[in-house]
Amino acid sequence: MPAGSRAEDPHEPERKCVLSGEKAPRQDLIRLALGPDGTVAPDVRAKAPGRGAWIGVDRVALEAAIAKGKLKGALARAFKTAKIVIPDDLPQQIEAALQRAALDRLGLEARAGTLLTGAERIGDAARKGTVEMLIHAKDAAVDGSRKLDQALRVGLGIEGSGEEGVVIPVSRAILSMAVGRENVVHIALIAPAAAARVSHALGRWRSFIGLGDEREPCETTSQGPSAHEEVKGSDF
Repeated sequence: MPAGSRAEDPHEPERKCVLSGEKAPRQDLIRLALGPDGTVAPDVRAKAPGRGAWIGVDRVALEAAIAKGKLKGALARAFKTAKIVIPDDLPQQIEAALQRAALDRLGLEARAGTLLTGAERIGDAARKGTVEMLIHAKDAAVDGSRKLDQALRVGLGIEGSGEEGVVIPVSRAILSMAVGRENVVHIALIAPAAAARVSHALGRWRSFIGLGDEREPCETTSQGPSAHEEVKGSDF
């Protein structure tokens, strides 16, 4: 199960990974959809019409399966057709789709008012024990992240536990555009249901790119450039 995913629901439908053969809740796997021309495309929200197959491996394993022809064979069996076209950039397409889903989720929570931004506001909420999930941009200052991590532990009454926020694998520029606010370096989810939704979306993405439960270190020791200076190359 991806890092940060929700607890297993006995009523959640299971699907089998066509590569590993292992079963998992559908929400924790990635659906691949077959187009009319036989082209395979990611359907991470599992909403595309037509036939689909499921995978539950990370990007490295998927790239190896593509290179060895294992994915094509598995999909040919799953779809019962030899007309399978796997794009060379399928792993990148999946990663981009998972990133988009996670960032879209944060945008929805921002509009719903279930998250906080701004180190001071987050620190106050964390010390009061009202933060359900803490997120840092990958280029957040290490010292700033540590202060908020400590505030989180104080509020939860678990000082000395090593509990930390999750580092999201994008910069503050992308994070800012995702939630529609300026210079977003840290985010705090303040509603349990919102934290569960974000945790699951972020967990799927991090798991696919190989981060799993590991906490990716922040990149900088200072706050660096403003959010508006890093827009090139973004999907936003």
